[in-house]
Amino acid sequence: MRILIIGSGGREDAIAWKLQQNPRVEKILIKSSSLSIEELLQIAKEEKIDFTMVGSEELLVKGIVDVFQKENMTIFGPNQQAAMLEGSKAFSKDFMKKYGVKTAKYETFQRVEEALAYVEGEEYPLVVKASGLAAGKGVIICQRVEEAKKAIQEIMVEKVFQEAGSEVVIEEFLEGVEASILSITDSNVILPFISAKDHKKIGEKETGLNTGGMGVIAPNPYVTEEVYEAFQKDILEPTLKGIKAEGMKFAGIIFFGLMITKKGVYLLEYNMRMGDPETQAVLPLLESDFLEMLEDALAGTLDSEKIKWSKDSSCCVVLASGGYPVSYQKGYEIHGLDEVEQHVFFAGVKQENGKYYNNGGRVLNIVATAPTLDEAIQKAYIDIQKVSFQDSYYRKDIGKLYSEIIVF
Repeated sequence: MRILIIGSGGREDAIAWKLQQNPRVEKILIKSSSLSIEELLQIAKEEKIDFTMVGSEELLVKGIVDVFQKENMTIFGPNQQAAMLEGSKAFSKDFMKKYGVKTAKYETFQRVEEALAYVEGEEYPLVVKASGLAAGKGVIICQRVEEAKKAIQEIMVEKVFQEAGSEVVIEEFLEGVEASILSITDSNVILPFISAKDHKKIGEKETGLNTGGMGVIAPNPYVTEEVYEAFQKDILEPTLKGIKAEGMKFAGIIFFGLMITKKGVYLLEYNMRMGDPETQAVLPLLESDFLEMLEDALAGTLDSEKIKWSKDSSCCVVLASGGYPVSYQKGYEIHGLDEVEQHVFFAGVKQENGKYYNNGGRVLNIVATAPTLDEAIQKAYIDIQKVSFQDSYYRKDIGKLYSEIIVF
């Protein structure tokens, strides 16, 4: 089989690593999502690609799956209709409300004046979100009315997230612990993967600016049996009901972004593709053949009995460029990679003449697995200390838990 993976981060590197474990895979091409759908289709035809998987969200929202399918090319991912569950927060919140998916109270606005008037009378903290795709950064938690008005101004008028801010979702703030649950669907069933816990902020103890993710542990210690049952009943089952009722026919990934609170488990958002960096922590725990699982989804024959997970835990730590997520320098040589014993997934890395250089904000991921979470964390940190480049940075507290276990 010849496989095309679209996207160029640590997630795509991890997907390629997992797919290569199938002996039928002859060649894997990884192409940047900055290419147009037409260019990617042309590459797929010229390279006689048998199977395409889309890593990043922008092309899914633009309808790459529909275009490839019209040309009889096998592609895994949601069509344009289903991709809107990620592409528009307003659309997805309305979907949640319509089908009884447990989520925070919210309102959506396309007019600045109406949004400004609404935040006058609300309880705080309050969350203001750009409705469109904003690379995981279009969410602002506001403690006071002045902050909410400033957030609306920045998103809707100054367009700090560009066209993603043409519409805003304003919702109640949920206090609790976040959890990520990836899943695979063929539109008949949704089969959840092992849970994960992302660490989104640049600073330790979850402080500072939001990033694409600075590290992950899996499984998530907060996803107890009780939490998992609540997720299935209040979120997964009504989501599947909605997908069927709306006639969304697709084979793809659904990423459930959850908040575990004292009042129950709530859905924050859907992503319609593998999470980054959750993928890097979850796939090393998958014992089943990943390619066969994707093919089963496309054939409509997903079976939970065929999906096997390791009992181990994993820890992924992200090595980033100094200054990320604002501004940073590229082109510094990376040292120490040959000393690493655990998995290394490349994100923003450039290779030239046998040497590696940083070429992005998040540069690489060190991922360790072990029988216990503590061991996995320890192994990941032993290895990340071996790797360096000028101004490199990583959080030293991935996997340390600061909140108490929530009972509801």
